[in-house]
Amino acid sequence: MAADVHDRIAERWAADALEIGPSHGLLALRVEPRRLTEVARSLKAEFGFDLLLDVTAVDWPAREPRFDVVYHFYSTRDFVRVRLKTRVAESAATVDSLAALYQSARFAERECHEMYGIGFRGNDDLRPALLYEGFVGHPLRKDYPKHREQPLVPYRT
Repeated sequence: MAADVHDRIAERWAADALEIGPSHGLLALRVEPRRLTEVARSLKAEFGFDLLLDVTAVDWPAREPRFDVVYHFYSTRDFVRVRLKTRVAESAATVDSLAALYQSARFAERECHEMYGIGFRGNDDLRPALLYEGFVGHPLRKDYPKHREQPLVPYRT
């Protein structure tokens, strides 16, 4: 069943995807940021991917564009997963939000925003979900200093 769904998606998006193929037992597509919403809408409406599992990123500090923004979808009808990726530069680390398509995107995009500093155009609630207000930096970026101290209250001297 998964192979059939993957084949239909690959056929549908073969001309538009920058990369498409199997990856760890699921289909992975990489698209331009401007095509992200269109492809996600297609996955939901045409192929039944009714659940957004997560939104995350991968930091490649030596590569330009620096970030892969990664989405995992699941079809509760066909019991199949698919991965959708796009790349953004550090200087323009913003993609369109998928919150209009999947309500679960609201929270997952908040986490990705605070951990990596990637913005989500259209998500009006990107306040911290895991860190406290005032935290400086993005701790999952590979250049974040791991020994950096950020106390909630000033140290006593």
